[in-house]
Amino acid sequence: MDPKIRERLESYLLSKGLRRTKPRDIIVEAAFSTTEHFTAEELLDMARKIDRTVSRATVYRTLSLLVECELLHEIDLGRDQTYYDPNFLEKPQHNHLICNDCDKVVEFEDEHIALLEDCITRRLGFKPTNKSIRIQANCEELARSGVCKTRKCAVN
Repeated sequence: MDPKIRERLESYLLSKGLRRTKPRDIIVEAAFSTTEHFTAEELLDMARKIDRTVSRATVYRTLSLLVECELLHEIDLGRDQTYYDPNFLEKPQHNHLICNDCDKVVEFEDEHIALLEDCITRRLGFKPTNKSIRIQANCEELARSGVCKTRKCAVN
């Protein structure tokens, strides 16, 4: 795990008068052992693979802390669930492309989009506090060949 994550979390806990605990450390380890997006329930499963005694309540409280101190971002991937993205420290301006056919999520950055976002918000008299672009699209591979390797789905 990136030492910056641990440093930021420890500083945040100290500022709030909270302490490090073993269950909290396990949840943080699980959250940042992946670059994939995850739900709270998926994080609970990952944490319980490390220590089966981790509680659901501790996962939810720790997720709130991680979001508050901006180590994780809540994102909407259009699936009626809250997902958490652990990749914002490394790539703070990334966006998401979601395949409608196979649910694959692709992160991308583009300097032109960042410039366009800046131009739009300035022109309209706003200063953004949070930006997110979610593009939903259909899989060209599935349309072209009838099969998508990501989900092993096929057109009938």
